[in-house]
Amino acid sequence: VDTQGAFDSQSTIKDSATVFALSTMTSSVQVYNLSSNIQEDDLQHLQLFTEYGRLAMEEVSEKPFQSLMFLIRDWCFPYEFCYGMKGGNEFLDKRLQVKHNQHEELQNVRNHIQHCFSNINCFLLPHPGLKVATNPKFDGRLRDIDEDFKKELAQLVPLLLAPSQLVEKEIGGNKVTCKDLLEYFKAYIKIYQGEELPHPKTMLQATAEANNLTAVAGAKDLYSKKMEQVCGGDKPYVAPADLKRCHEEIRDYSVSYFRSVKKMGGKEFCQRYQNQLESELEETYTNFSKQNEGKNIFYAARTPATLFALMFITYVVSGVTGFIGLSTLATLANLVMGVALLSLCAWGYVKYSGEFREVGTIIDEVAEALWVQVGRRCERREKSVCSQLDRTRLAANKVKE
Repeated sequence: VDTQGAFDSQSTIKDSATVFALSTMTSSVQVYNLSSNIQEDDLQHLQLFTEYGRLAMEEVSEKPFQSLMFLIRDWCFPYEFCYGMKGGNEFLDKRLQVKHNQHEELQNVRNHIQHCFSNINCFLLPHPGLKVATNPKFDGRLRDIDEDFKKELAQLVPLLLAPSQLVEKEIGGNKVTCKDLLEYFKAYIKIYQGEELPHPKTMLQATAEANNLTAVAGAKDLYSKKMEQVCGGDKPYVAPADLKRCHEEIRDYSVSYFRSVKKMGGKEFCQRYQNQLESELEETYTNFSKQNEGKNIFYAARTPATLFALMFITYVVSGVTGFIGLSTLATLANLVMGVALLSLCAWGYVKYSGEFREVGTIIDEVAEALWVQVGRRCERREKSVCSQLDRTRLAANKVKE
């Protein structure tokens, strides 16, 4: 319901049309509030949406808009059409009737309105009374309002606001959540920032973009919830191989969910968003993997273990080299041992206090690099020894033969 007022002397046509467009595109029920009658230019304001609806229905079978109510205030002809919904619908049928002498554009608007909105109604509301219209000090007191107006208003409000009458917003056959609605607003605001009103095709593309983004967000939420059940903050450490297997299963399930959601834009357009989803799921998996590694007690102890090992080795090297008279190497070993000791103290302080986390990260990275390098050397040495043993066995077998 546009309570501010539109298409008046205080607003430009562009401003009014933008407000009207945004409310129609994002509302499940659009109340078109008109004064006294439905004029031809009032129907013209719907032309942009009827053309959009025609294009949208080429992609999805559902009607693009849900409910449209013409609310005609200050109705002066109750003797022709009575107040309320019954008289309003009879009047609307007459106004939307297609006649041969009408301009083709007006005929198209009338024809398309029926196909674009799932439900169309009209409500005729009487004038609230002279005391309301002529008294500058009117403060909303019910006794100053005509009885006919209060009676019809009591019929109108439940039609719009009764719990049984509330309608969830749907776009492309999918129910829109508050989170989804934000994506649609972002998409529509972009195309209405220009000097001119957007073409219906541009509106359709913006809707398709927002439609796919909400499907991506839904699939990501599904993935995150299921992964939380596997390796969330309150779950124990999971073996990397098992975690990867769960990730692949949940990823495929989330992608299948994305494909199952009704979307606009065509196969190639939707494929771009599927690729985006798969990329974001891999990033999310990386975060879950790091979180899971943090629960591994051996992984958490890797940095202090590496530093302790480094201190022990340099201590032994320092003692041996000092004993045989290599004082320079002994001094260098003592220096490395001192740096390792200071690093260990700094790392412990960072973990205890939570301060200087950048320093802790650097120490972890250096310890990780040392761990990896030593591990690779040990692995290469192990392979070399194994290959040498294999050659020895082969040679021994040949000698026996």
